[in-house]
Amino acid sequence: MSSTIHASAVLIGPNAALIRGPAGSGKSQLAWQLLQGGLPFARLVADDRAHIEARAGRLLVRPAPSLAGLIEIRGLGIRRLPYEPVAAVGLVVDLAAADAGRLPAREAGQTALEGVTLPRLAVAAGQSALPLLLAFLRTLPAPN
Repeated sequence: MSSTIHASAVLIGPNAALIRGPAGSGKSQLAWQLLQGGLPFARLVADDRAHIEARAGRLLVRPAPSLAGLIEIRGLGIRRLPYEPVAAVGLVVDLAAADAGRLPAREAGQTALEGVTLPRLAVAAGQSALPLLLAFLRTLPAPN
């Protein structure tokens, strides 16, 4: 069974980052920033609405058919880009997350969607998400 959620998704290397958050929290902006470079490979999967589905222990994400290849860029409106029709989610990014903290609790680092447990990055409201996401991708947690 699949669900439609308000989210953006960007394929980063072999897995997608699924970007969630309330309206106006910067989902499309973060997706656009990820597509602008600094990563070996990044491609749009979905913006605004995404279909998610658990399959074989993985969470797959697809664009809503009417929005496939479209992204909102503030100041320009809706623009068309090349996109991936499906990707496996490797990370969930929650923007404007109430549980985001300077030293987040261990349980804040995971979430379950459609029965699939995934790493989670909680970003506080007003915090710049891109540097935090890049740090998450390029570093490993310190041992406890």
